[in-house]
Amino acid sequence: IVEKDRFQTLGDLRKQWTESGVETSRATVYRRVQEMGYRCRIPQVKPLLNQKQRQKRLTWATEKQHWTVAQWSKREMPKCLKSSVKYPQSVMVWGAMSAAVNAASYQEILEHFMLPSAEKLYGDEDFIFQHDLAPAHSAKTTGKWFTDHDITVLNCPANSPDLNPIENLWDIVKRKLRDARPNTLDELKAAIEASWASITPQQCHRLIASMPRRIEAVISAKGFPTKY
Repeated sequence: IVEKDRFQTLGDLRKQWTESGVETSRATVYRRVQEMGYRCRIPQVKPLLNQKQRQKRLTWATEKQHWTVAQWSKREMPKCLKSSVKYPQSVMVWGAMSAAVNAASYQEILEHFMLPSAEKLYGDEDFIFQHDLAPAHSAKTTGKWFTDHDITVLNCPANSPDLNPIENLWDIVKRKLRDARPNTLDELKAAIEASWASITPQQCHRLIASMPRRIEAVISAKGFPTKY
């Protein structure tokens, strides 16, 4: 039964044993599974990739295989984080990157927040901007905005959070928020700002420095999801 479907829970196994006439407790099922050499694990959730998407990921990674950490450092990586205290209260956040609802508002955020941030970080130097394939990001008007502002956008394959380290940065923020336990919207906003402020430049650098390893992992996995 276990080998037939590795994603079954102990409850599923107990139910099947009971239906076959074997009355037992959950603890007994756990012990028997352990005795047979199996271990209970929570499966990692990864994006479902079709063959075309895997090929695009593999091609993308192969093209970036020889990029240095210095090259990866010259990227702006936006991502949206939505946190809530109790439905329907919620807050959309951008941390020197971006948060968007539609193409128009996304472009306003780029104009009023990303450009000043890029000016402060890079001055007159060129940089490459990375964002995912959210509808607001891939809209034609957004593409025209980047062209008009002479900003190079890094084309990224779909369903590839493992190729954008900003995902890990937001995960750090969310983990810190679990300990804060805000009760009001104002407390939530304050907790998010405090969580973001506590992230060190060293943490950001480690995430950026992981890009060459991520690229190699995608190539080794032939486009399939990686541990990142």
